[in-house]
Amino acid sequence: MPLIALEYFSIKSLLHNKKLGAGFVALTVSLLMQPAEAGNPQFGECISRMKDQARVEGISDRTISQVLGNVRYLPRVIELDRRQPEFTQTFANYFNARINEERVQRGRELLARHRALLRQIEQESGIPAQFLVSFWGLETNYGGFFGDFRVTDSLATLACDTRRSSFFTQELFNAMRIVDAGDIVVERMIGSWAGAMGHMQFMPSTFLRYAKDIDGDGRRDLWGSIPDAMGSAANFLRQLGWVAGLNWGQEVRLPPSFDYSLAGRDQLMNYAEWERLGVTAVSGTSLGPREHKAALLVPSGHQGPAFLVTQNFHVIMRWNRSEFYALSVGHLADRIAGATGLYRLPPIENVKISREQVRQLQKDLLSLGIDAGEADGVLGSATRKAISRFQQKTQRIADGHLDTAVLIAIREAASGLSR
Repeated sequence: MPLIALEYFSIKSLLHNKKLGAGFVALTVSLLMQPAEAGNPQFGECISRMKDQARVEGISDRTISQVLGNVRYLPRVIELDRRQPEFTQTFANYFNARINEERVQRGRELLARHRALLRQIEQESGIPAQFLVSFWGLETNYGGFFGDFRVTDSLATLACDTRRSSFFTQELFNAMRIVDAGDIVVERMIGSWAGAMGHMQFMPSTFLRYAKDIDGDGRRDLWGSIPDAMGSAANFLRQLGWVAGLNWGQEVRLPPSFDYSLAGRDQLMNYAEWERLGVTAVSGTSLGPREHKAALLVPSGHQGPAFLVTQNFHVIMRWNRSEFYALSVGHLADRIAGATGLYRLPPIENVKISREQVRQLQKDLLSLGIDAGEADGVLGSATRKAISRFQQKTQRIADGHLDTAVLIAIREAASGLSR
């Protein structure tokens, strides 16, 4: 195995590879653990400057030596940071990849196994147990995979890159503060390529603000302590503004003649108003207290499921700024608590739409006098709202959903203006 390929492996995975001889592993680890200056002078110069800055930040010499004295440059991290998905992901693909019967059943088992702990945390924080388990399932498959990068290596690599240097420099210093506090040793600080760590994938800054020592051993251990991981996640959600006693949302039925232009996270109405418009809960019960406000989401357009989402949905999006993620967290939590699957499944869409096509679409909408936000190739809420406005103008169902027919119609309309 060439040495360059070994850059893609964490020290942890290398040490556990039984196919490699002990002597080869020892030699390779020794080479990989050389100081930064050995193989990459520019990286070495960056780390040298960072050592001085870390002292100014109040980080101990011992931790500076442990971390920055052995840090490695990881080309794979830069590759992953630069990589963007070529195609936009549909809600069906996203949702079906994350919500399945195995994950639901495993979540229910863990909810039962840790019921006493989770009940205590819920009483103290107001965060329902099934939501903590749901986040756990989506972040690391219930602790099955934390990532396979040494966090300090990943963060140092990104800190010495020009794209987001300031952000990752501070995250690296925060990681060093965690080591300084004695919560974890550097070798056990394993996480994602971008520095997210532990059962709940906290960034170092999130760890410092919200991590808690629940098991009372004097350390905030989000890798080896489930009490610490669950209690820290609950503290994070509470500080983000979670409203105790309020659910995330629910799947609903819409009447045949529904005005889909009312969909969108920024269009809040109370349950009484939604009921007057013919919106009903799939459970057959009332939507909820009439004064409670909610917004309507149709992530697959009028042919897929519809959801009314509450303030707590927006709290979930402060954890991860993706509507698809927040819908998955909410639905998985419901399933773990005993609910059935979706009443209306999202339609499977086999046609792929590339990011470049979305970028052109955003430019086309702007040329038509419809603001879709920055032409970044990301199909976000601003772009979906702009699509809805185009659909309204052209007497289509204004659900804001992008398919090839809408894409072609917008391209043709914009092309007609330039003739």
